[in-house]
Amino acid sequence: MTVSVAHSPGPTGPQLSKRALGFAGIAACGLAALLLDLAGAPHTLIVALSAAAIGGIAWIIGLATEQLGVSAGPKVSGVLNVAFGNAAEVVITIFALRQGLSTLVKASITGSILSNVLLVLGLSMLTGGLKHGEQRFSRTVAGLNAAMLTIAMIGLIVPAVFAQSLPAPNHDRVEQLSTGIAIVLMITYLLSLIFFFRTPSAGGETSARAEEAEWSVWRAVGVLGVAAVALTVLAELMVGALEPSLKTWGISEAFAGLILVPLIGNASESLVAVQLALRNDMEFSMVVSLGASLQVALFVAPLLIFVSLIIAKPLDLIFTPLEIVTVALSTIIVTVIANDGRSNWLEGAQLIAVYAIVALAFWFYP
Repeated sequence: MTVSVAHSPGPTGPQLSKRALGFAGIAACGLAALLLDLAGAPHTLIVALSAAAIGGIAWIIGLATEQLGVSAGPKVSGVLNVAFGNAAEVVITIFALRQGLSTLVKASITGSILSNVLLVLGLSMLTGGLKHGEQRFSRTVAGLNAAMLTIAMIGLIVPAVFAQSLPAPNHDRVEQLSTGIAIVLMITYLLSLIFFFRTPSAGGETSARAEEAEWSVWRAVGVLGVAAVALTVLAELMVGALEPSLKTWGISEAFAGLILVPLIGNASESLVAVQLALRNDMEFSMVVSLGASLQVALFVAPLLIFVSLIIAKPLDLIFTPLEIVTVALSTIIVTVIANDGRSNWLEGAQLIAVYAIVALAFWFYP
């Protein structure tokens, strides 16, 4: 994973007022979800309100990590942005795992990868291209991310092929292989971080600007702590109401995991990536979207494997053929687009079109 950072100038009065309104709206949605749950309100309403609050909390986490990054420097800021950007999705999937929704959990892993490399990156290229025309980025950085994404794809394909190749079903061997691959993927991710911090050229050209932090370090850490607690409460609330809501809506666990959960959890990455593209910083925009995908594939997925063992609800890395094919094809198209170091609005529209095709396939998936 490679990351860099760019900071915008401090907010003006109207921007601060919008932030205050945003905080108030998030708090109102979260409180309403809690009260409605206590009152026994319809599950669908609880899911909608808690999802809105979780998306808002993801935005708050993004603000706090940005403030920490101003003090810590560009590289640390980029890592924090990607790491905390996936916090909402990690918490949601852990609670879903406790509820026994393994299909939703595995679909959310592939869904988050697809959402970031197709939808988030596509929106960034589309909006940035419409405003600035052709945009450029480092081919070296893009190539490193594409190579890491290919390794992640291999980690998804091998267990499925292994399970199909066994002469007789053997769940123990599948679980052992999944655990072993999880260890390898996590080590690879940690090595990528070491390489990134020890290699000056790995971050590409940074466009960071000197700027004083609006929040102190302790205030930013405090906001992250409060956001983590609120996120935990609301994620548990949403997951508890999700299963009956899916039956009401007639939506499968696979579609919910692949489309709905990533859209909620990736709110922070989506906003940051699009804003950076609009500032004509396509390189960092790509790093945010691809870095988030890599963290899910190489760190979050292995983490869920280990968590599943702790809570005695083992999870494996056996994905459906449809999930494997869509991730593989998405990796190929992103590699092709990133190969020339240039992007435009049409390439963004193409990525969004691929995401729409995938979403349609999972909508009709039983």
